[in-house]
Amino acid sequence: MDRLDLYRIFARVVEARSFSRAADRLQMPRSSVSAAIAELEARIGARLVHRTTRRVAPTAEGDEFYDRCLAVLADSEELETMFRQAARRIGGRIRVDVPGRIGRLVLAPALPGFLDRYPGIFVEIGMTDRPVDLIGEGVDCALRVGELVESGLRARRICDIAQINVASPAYLARYGTPSVPADLAAHLQVAYASPRSGRIMEWEWHEGGRDHGLRVPWQVSANSAEGYIACALAGLGLIQIPAYDVAGHLRAGELVEVLPEARPAPMPVHLLFPGPSRMTRRLAVFADWLADLVAGALAPPAGG
Repeated sequence: MDRLDLYRIFARVVEARSFSRAADRLQMPRSSVSAAIAELEARIGARLVHRTTRRVAPTAEGDEFYDRCLAVLADSEELETMFRQAARRIGGRIRVDVPGRIGRLVLAPALPGFLDRYPGIFVEIGMTDRPVDLIGEGVDCALRVGELVESGLRARRICDIAQINVASPAYLARYGTPSVPADLAAHLQVAYASPRSGRIMEWEWHEGGRDHGLRVPWQVSANSAEGYIACALAGLGLIQIPAYDVAGHLRAGELVEVLPEARPAPMPVHLLFPGPSRMTRRLAVFADWLADLVAGALAPPAGG
């Protein structure tokens, strides 16, 4: 088998942690994938993966070889396209994962302009509030809002976004408008349940150079931004939300900002990438475009 084909197969096996899943993505028989890894190990004289009945994991040599494989594959892709007519046209598939509302409100409306500029690129968008496994699910880059947990992934910080406190006019008419955080004991929040852990998040605000937290009573919880906002619009409680998420509802008078002096701290926005520092040209241009798009759409302060 061609050396580059072996490298591609090995990279997919490492990313999928499974011969079967790698075979599905490559549209090859599982036996051919297993044979390719055995051939590659024989060629280089080292064991590259540990095999168990449930999972495949790279050895220390496999981890090092994987990083070098990605660099070689990226170089080969650029070499194959650098002299074509329509020349220098960048093409191929990109898999990106973004939070649902950013995908719907920011990414999708702007994507036609990007694809007009790069008609050879095909974009597969995942829209979810759960943190995906970039390597295991074959995702090229992911947009994440909030503090990052240690993951070993490469992170590129894009911007910080303002958060605000809001409620519907119907809710405020029924319960009154809180003036200070201490008033929240007599109010209801729509609780936000972490999509990762299910944990109910505390009500937070930044004051005096410190972050503060408070448990606010609730009757309804939601684990997605869409559900969280829908419950607020229905008058079920106060919510804390990135300002861009509810800008249209604020303009329409469907939601009203409360406690403007006790906002949560801004949240960081990052692009995450698997693998080493090298990336394909198509991913590089897409990442730069997405970073500029998101910073322009999300970074302005609330009310700005």
